[in-house]
Amino acid sequence: MGGTAVITIAQTAGFCFGVQRAVDTAFAQAKKPEKTCTLGEIIHNPQIVESLQEQGIKTIETIEQAPPGSTVIIRSHGVPKKVYEQLAASGHKVIDATCPFVRKIHLTVEKYSKDHTILIAGDISHPEVEGIAGFCQGSYLVFPCADQLDSLINKQMLPEDCPYILVAQTTFSTVEWKKCVEKLKKVCTNLKIFDTICIATEKRQQEAMELAAKSDAMIVIGGKHSSNTAKLASLCGGLCDTFSIERPQEVYDLDLMGYTNIGVTAGASTPACIIKEVHKTMSEILKDQDELSFEEMLDQSFKTIYNREKVTAVVTGIAPNEISVDIGTKHAGYVPLSELTDDPNAKPEDIVKVGDELELLVIRVNDVEGTVMLSKKRLDAAAGFEKVMNAVDTQEVLEGVVVEVIKGGILVLTNGVKVFIPASQATLSRSDNLEDLLKKKVQFKILEVNRQRKRAVGSIKVILKEQRKELEEKFWADAQVGKVYTGVVKSLTSYGAFVNLGGVDGMVHISELSWNRIKHPSEVVNVGDTIEVYIKDIDADTKKISLGYKKSEDNPWEIMKKDYPAGAVVTVKIVSMTPFGAFAQIIPGVDGLIHISQISNERINKPSDVLAIGQEVQVKITEVDLEKKRVSLSMRALIEPEQKEENVAPVEEKDEVVYEAAPAQEGKTQEAPAEQTAEEEAPSSAQ
Repeated sequence: MGGTAVITIAQTAGFCFGVQRAVDTAFAQAKKPEKTCTLGEIIHNPQIVESLQEQGIKTIETIEQAPPGSTVIIRSHGVPKKVYEQLAASGHKVIDATCPFVRKIHLTVEKYSKDHTILIAGDISHPEVEGIAGFCQGSYLVFPCADQLDSLINKQMLPEDCPYILVAQTTFSTVEWKKCVEKLKKVCTNLKIFDTICIATEKRQQEAMELAAKSDAMIVIGGKHSSNTAKLASLCGGLCDTFSIERPQEVYDLDLMGYTNIGVTAGASTPACIIKEVHKTMSEILKDQDELSFEEMLDQSFKTIYNREKVTAVVTGIAPNEISVDIGTKHAGYVPLSELTDDPNAKPEDIVKVGDELELLVIRVNDVEGTVMLSKKRLDAAAGFEKVMNAVDTQEVLEGVVVEVIKGGILVLTNGVKVFIPASQATLSRSDNLEDLLKKKVQFKILEVNRQRKRAVGSIKVILKEQRKELEEKFWADAQVGKVYTGVVKSLTSYGAFVNLGGVDGMVHISELSWNRIKHPSEVVNVGDTIEVYIKDIDADTKKISLGYKKSEDNPWEIMKKDYPAGAVVTVKIVSMTPFGAFAQIIPGVDGLIHISQISNERINKPSDVLAIGQEVQVKITEVDLEKKRVSLSMRALIEPEQKEENVAPVEEKDEVVYEAAPAQEGKTQEAPAEQTAEEEAPSSAQ
C-alpha cells in the first residue's frame, strides 16, 4: 500500500436498524441480574458474541440448554414458529429480538402458505431462511441464486398454473433478485411478488458497488458467517480486487502494495468500532511506510527483487498446484496455479514445461524464508490492459467471453481484462435477454476508456450492425424470386412467421406454411426453428420479402393424382355430415363426399343413421375432379355386388324402392333428390 493511497469508507457501512435493535436489547438485558442466554448467535459477529459472553449472556443452540428459570433472547434472524411454541411450553421468559423486517416476512408466508406455494430466495442453511420456512403451512421451495432457480424450472418443479408467493431473505443480493423475478414471471402465470430485501441492505449493496467502481481495491469487513457481508464481497469482487476480513489485525496480512484508491465497507452485523479500528490500522501502516528511516530505506535498496517488478524466469519444476521457477536471485521462486491461469480446471503441465522461459510479475517477497511468489496471469492482464486501452484509438475488434451479467449490462473478459458493455450496446434489440449471452464468446469494439481507473466500455452492437449491413448488402445483390434459403424463425404473428435469412427478414404468410388449414403458425413452426424457404415475391422499394414454405410435391392433390385414382378402394375417416351426405378424409388436406345414396343399398333418412364422426370405413373412389378439387366416394359400390348375388330382384322393383317418396313433412310429399343433382349442389370437399 503506497504512501499516496486514499482510503474511503462507505457511508452506510455497519449496523442496520434490525441488528442495532437486537444488540441494544441484549446489552440492556446484560445489566440485569437475571440469567439470560441467546438462542443462537444474536448476530453474525464474533466480537459482539464474545462481548456478551463476557457480560454473562451465553449462546445456546437448543432450548434444552437454557438454565432453568432463565430468560431466552430470540436472535435478530428469527426462529421457526415451532420454536416459539416450544419456548412458550418451556416456561422461560422470552425476549423477541427478531428484526421487524424479518418478522413481517413470517406473517406474510404464514398468511398465504395455506393456498400458495411459497418461493424463498435465500440460503437454505441460513437461520433467517430456516425461520421463514418454519412459518410456511404448506409447500415451499428455497433457491440461493438465479442459476438454482433455473434448475428447478428445468426439472419442472414449478407448474405454471399453480399460485405462488415470492419472498426473499432480507440480505439477498439485489442483482440476483432481479434475475429471479424476471425468470419467474416467464413461467408462473399466478405469481405474487413481495420484495422483502431490507432497504438498508439494498442501499448498502448499491453504495458498495459504486465505491468499488471508483476504487482499485475494496476491503469488506464482517463475520465469516454473515450472509450480507458475503454478498457485499461478491458484488465488489466483480468490479475490483476485493479482500474480506473479520478483525482489524487481519489488515497486516493483506498485500495492498500498489493500490492508490482503497474502499472500505462492512456488513450489517459489523460494529462501528471494528470499522474504525480497521481504518486506524490501515492509516498507521500508511504512515509507517511514509516515514521509513534512512536505515530501512538503505536495507530496501539492497533487495535484489521488488514487488510489482517484472522478471524473466525459467521453469524448474511442476507440481499439481504450482510451478517452481529460477529468477536469477537467491530466492526460491514459485507461481501458484491461481496465478498461472484463470481456468480452475487447468493443469500446470498442460500450460508449461520444465525449461520454458516466462515473463512474470513479482507479487510477494519473503526475505526471511527466501521465497518469492510470482504471477503470469497478472502480467498477462497488464499487457491485455494496454491492448484494451489502445483499442479505443485503433478500433480493433476484440474477442472475449461474457463472464457476468450485472446491473445495467454485462462484463466481458478479454486478455485478462474485464470490459463493461452496457445493456444498450450488448444486443441489437433491447428486448433480447442478456442472460443468453452468459459464457458465450462475443466480438466487440472499445467505445471509451479511463486509464486512471482502469475501466473500459465496449459495444457488441457496433459489430452486429456492421455484420448485419454486410449480410444485407450481400443478400440484396443475390436475391431473386424462386431462390431457396435456409433461415431461422425470428417471430410469429397471427398471420404468419418472420424468418431471418441472414441480414434481412422475410415473411411466410400463414397460407404458405401448410397445405392443411391451420389456425396459427405455431402449429407448423416455432421461434428458433431452422427452416428452408424460397422467395415468392420481392418489393425492392419497401424492402419487403414474401416467402414460401410449403412444397409442391407435398400438395395433397398431387398425391391424390398420383396414388388415388378413380376406382381405388381406400379406408377413410368421417369428418363431417350434411343432410345430403358425409365428408370423409382420404388423406390430410383432401376430403371426399359420400352421397347419402351411396352410403347404403337400403333407404336411409340421414347419414348419421349409419355413420358417426371419427368412424373409419372402406369406400370406393368413383370420381376425382382435380380442376374443381372434388372427390366422390361410395360405400354402396362395395356392397352392391354382394346384394346382387343374394337378391336378384327385378329392375322395376329396385327402381321403385330407390325413388320411393320420402316421409311426408307438414302435409307434403318429398322425393329424395337424384344422386347427380345432390352431388352438383354439394359444396367443395377441398380443405
